[in-house]
Amino acid sequence: MRPEITDVEHEVKSVDLIVSKSDAEGNIMYVNPIFIKISGYSQASLLEKPHAILRHPDMPKAIFRYLWENIKEGNDVVAFVKNLCADGGYYWVLATVKMAKNPDGSFRNYVSTRRSITNVAKNQISALYKSLLEIEKSEGEEASWEAFNNFLSSNNIHDSETFNTFMKNLNK
Repeated sequence: MRPEITDVEHEVKSVDLIVSKSDAEGNIMYVNPIFIKISGYSQASLLEKPHAILRHPDMPKAIFRYLWENIKEGNDVVAFVKNLCADGGYYWVLATVKMAKNPDGSFRNYVSTRRSITNVAKNQISALYKSLLEIEKSEGEEASWEAFNNFLSSNNIHDSETFNTFMKNLNK
């Protein structure tokens, strides 16, 4: 059951590094202690559950669509994410998601590392996500996806590498 949403923000400190690993379907296979501490979920309540358990309702689906389309192709993705805590609060992170491969080149898992974000980045990305979410609710997911792609084009972002650079630069 999903917690009742609150306006309580949980701080991710600059020294915090949140790590998780998931299978090809996005089910959590590993979380580090700082992940458990900040999210408020127990390890048992996270393992073998979809990462979507942490999806805050303020997150537009277009962001996850972009992330999944890229990481399935083997491209790393760096993106801002607002995650839901067990108590209904939230925390913002800059997530780097990569595909890990076995020595023979086959898929091993997805690894996500998350760090704190700046207030400037939080304010800018919150405004973008809010507008995408409003479009998603009023016009549907495809319209939100189109708006997101228009945002990318207007910022000269044409591949995951330029997207990642843009996200990192926003967090400075």
